[in-house]
Amino acid sequence: MSTMEQTNTQVLVVGAGPTGLLLAGDLATAGIDVTLVERRPHDLSNITRAFAVHARTMEQLDARGLAEELLATGTTLGRARLFGALDLDLDQLPSRFNHLLVTPQYEVERLLERRAVDAGVTFRYGTELRGLRQDADGVTAELTGPDGAPFALRAGHLVGTDGVRSAVRDALGLPFPGGAVIHSMVLADVRLAQEPTESFTVAGSDDAFAFLASFGDGWYRVTSWSRTRQVADSEPVDLAEVRELTRRAIGTDYGMHDPRWISRFHSDERQVPAYRVGRVFLAGDAAHVHSPAGGQGLNTGLQDAANLSWKLTAVVRGAAPDPEALLDSYHSERHPVGAMVLRTSGAIIRLAMVHTPLTRAARTLTARLVSAVRPVSALAMGLISGLGISYAPPAGTARPAGRRAPDVRLREGRLYELLRAGEFVLIAPEGARPDLPASAPVTPDRLVRATWRDPGKRDAVLVRPDGYVRWAGR
Repeated sequence: MSTMEQTNTQVLVVGAGPTGLLLAGDLATAGIDVTLVERRPHDLSNITRAFAVHARTMEQLDARGLAEELLATGTTLGRARLFGALDLDLDQLPSRFNHLLVTPQYEVERLLERRAVDAGVTFRYGTELRGLRQDADGVTAELTGPDGAPFALRAGHLVGTDGVRSAVRDALGLPFPGGAVIHSMVLADVRLAQEPTESFTVAGSDDAFAFLASFGDGWYRVTSWSRTRQVADSEPVDLAEVRELTRRAIGTDYGMHDPRWISRFHSDERQVPAYRVGRVFLAGDAAHVHSPAGGQGLNTGLQDAANLSWKLTAVVRGAAPDPEALLDSYHSERHPVGAMVLRTSGAIIRLAMVHTPLTRAARTLTARLVSAVRPVSALAMGLISGLGISYAPPAGTARPAGRRAPDVRLREGRLYELLRAGEFVLIAPEGARPDLPASAPVTPDRLVRATWRDPGKRDAVLVRPDGYVRWAGR
């Protein structure tokens, strides 16, 4: 490597999907020197598997000034009906974004890439990671560029956001335990001659199931599967197969026509045991992968990035009293969330696959009970939307520390508007100057101070840059 070109950056991000783009954009906005490498050439495709953006992700995008623009690209669903019996009233969610936004992943990527470019991220497309070495001071990444020439890039920290076949994870020698939960699923984006009565449909029969969702622009995403046709991913698939599977699962194919793409794939459930190895981190599909049920993949990856970016920023700036503990908290907070997503998405897909009369009857009964018992349905919606996800309170603190901060209105504006500065926000009564906890990774010169609109409120709340409470007290 000594004969190769070597450049330097503070943080190297490998993988320019949504997770990597949000992370790199956050770091660059905070003044960190960031290089993002991507093995693919630079061509944002209109072919995408992810299409669901949940409420908590929309709040994170709101904290970056992108939510309203993204809303204009898709359609919102205020209600979802699963298995013909489970009704989820998303308009009951305690958020400005009390819905599910259906929009193609490439729209999310487009906005995040623009933000990253504007913030000064250095992009290297057509660049592939071949290996990495760590030492006490940083990470050396061995790369090849678009011309195939090798070069090295030296960084203080490296983050692998390079997907299921992560080269970063392989270079670390980490296992990716798990296996396939379902084989031979078929995805397609199609036009329909007849419009469904619901914007989102999940249904199944004895030997097939199908998901159908509207993009809001005349295109529909269909995901289908047959118990009786289990073939390799490489086996050809055409519109006739998609229509047949959908008819068997839902009872009609709505006159599907003019597909813009069709693909066959299998769905794994896997999770890496460690999200951090020294100065190297894994996020998104490089760290966890699961079934598409519930639309969690894109959202979980973006939440990983939001959690990690401010912690790396604090460490690079020298603002963290205990840098190692802060970086370790990325794994301790996000690994359990990844495991939970594997469980919930796995449960949905397994419920969709039941086929005997007894198990289908049990599924219907369970769905009706969840719909009827409001605390249970609220819990389910909180987990799927991300609004109900919380972290353990830091040592020396108590609840509400670790919980999501609601978007309260303050004298200076909405909380999530203030979070657009990318800094901690301290909310306190007018004139109060509470002492910050010594372990908080924040310096007074970068703190955003805000005031309650209600003069009767006496509490002080310190909110992390990712919108979770760090500390609260009188």
